[in-house]
Amino acid sequence: MGDHKEQHLRVGAAVRRRRRALELTLAVVSARSGLSVPFLSQIENDRARPSTSSLEKVADALRTTAVELLAAADPACSVDVVRGDGSEPLPQPRSRSLVRGHHQMHASEFTGDHDAGREFQYRNDQLMYVADGAVEIEAEGRAYRLGRGDTLYLTGGVRHRWRAAESDTRVIVVAVAEHIEAVRDRPRR
Repeated sequence: MGDHKEQHLRVGAAVRRRRRALELTLAVVSARSGLSVPFLSQIENDRARPSTSSLEKVADALRTTAVELLAAADPACSVDVVRGDGSEPLPQPRSRSLVRGHHQMHASEFTGDHDAGREFQYRNDQLMYVADGAVEIEAEGRAYRLGRGDTLYLTGGVRHRWRAAESDTRVIVVAVAEHIEAVRDRPRR
């Protein structure tokens, strides 16, 4: 009870995100799709569920497909519990997603070490929180050591790498999802 179940998708948020990413007004989408501005507003606010035909018209107006909009849709639930597996931390590295589905936020838990030589660069901002153990992070040409309870904020576009400095390390990484255009392209240095 209370766990995630298959539910209707809320396509409105996906339509709004796509429209805003293209910097279009509802009036422009209305002109392109032949659908009224009030109806489009109701779709975006999940007060109306578009028919397949209407969704295809909206998708065409937004230069995408109905399938893509549905894939980017939020499940019609506001609470979702992701349960731990209940086992003791494993000696080998592992990761698991803490947020199910296609949302505006992504969160993962990393246990143990991973490929410390791998460089990461995410389009959007992220926060690293050390739940247990310690990590060493290299970002922007500087080295940081974080212990239990420490956080590191990385602006989108910052190249970085990290490794567990202790065997029982657990790191939580929370980020704005990659499918969201949360930051404009920043000039490279």
